[in-house]
Amino acid sequence: MFFGGASDVSGRVDAVFLYIAALTAAFLVFITALMIYFVVKYSRKRNPNPADIRSHAWLEVTWTAIPLVLFLSMFYYGWTNYHYMRSVPRDAMVVKVTGRQWAWSFSYPNGKGTSELVLAVRRPVKLEFTSPDVVHGFYIPAFRVKQDVVPGQTNWTWFTPEKEGVYDIECTVICGVSHSYMLSKVHVVPEERFKAWYFSDAVEPPAETAEAASGGPLAGDPDRGRLVYAGKACATCHTLDGARLVGPSWKGLYGSRETVVTDGKERPVTVDDTYIARSIRAPGADVVKGYPPAMVLPHSLDDQEVADVVAFLKTLK
Repeated sequence: MFFGGASDVSGRVDAVFLYIAALTAAFLVFITALMIYFVVKYSRKRNPNPADIRSHAWLEVTWTAIPLVLFLSMFYYGWTNYHYMRSVPRDAMVVKVTGRQWAWSFSYPNGKGTSELVLAVRRPVKLEFTSPDVVHGFYIPAFRVKQDVVPGQTNWTWFTPEKEGVYDIECTVICGVSHSYMLSKVHVVPEERFKAWYFSDAVEPPAETAEAASGGPLAGDPDRGRLVYAGKACATCHTLDGARLVGPSWKGLYGSRETVVTDGKERPVTVDDTYIARSIRAPGADVVKGYPPAMVLPHSLDDQEVADVVAFLKTLK
């Protein structure tokens, strides 16, 4: 959506793109028209004895000066916008972003960690990127924001979200077999709502969930749930055959009674839809007794993926 993106940067990026695209289209039409004109006017039939023109100072100056001015205008237009995008406001909130195979995680100044980015509308934010494994590409299409995430160095970018809503985050670099699953969301909410979430213990984004928007619980698909299990690195900690790893096996887990540790106290729970969703969104809240709280940050699963995982767990008797 040109000149109507969701951040202060999007309009600037669109303007530069359209300016260069317009010049390119204009020259394509102009040069093509000249070619057709010269082909017709100076055809062999019309000019059986062509004249050899060896120099024309005015023509040479013209075809050098005009492209030079246009290229310099493109450079100036791009440079001024680039300078703006590299000049961080002093009041920008700093959020640390980690890209790893194959998920994004976000850490806020107060220590809160999430798998989806939550921002206040019209409040500038600076994102600092690191990667513990391979090169990733952080990209928010609606904001026209992209930054490479490179192991061994910290890159950064900033922007101001201008419109409330939920927007996609993608990885633009092929970072492994599950690269296509490396997705997340940006939730842009009013300032008051952001502050209430920021200073609370909630991990879930404050934006309206897909379940609430649809008027009821989402229907899960066990086949998609199996793909989530494979693509979101769940198999690293959970088996499907009853064997113990870092986390409990998923075999026979749904509907079972487990003892969990919540705020240092043991309590019994039934593994149901609510417990599974909470364990994914806030993995350190209810840790099954006998297992370490290894999954420090939640994976980037949306509401539909959570429903699919629940449906898949129900099939593992």
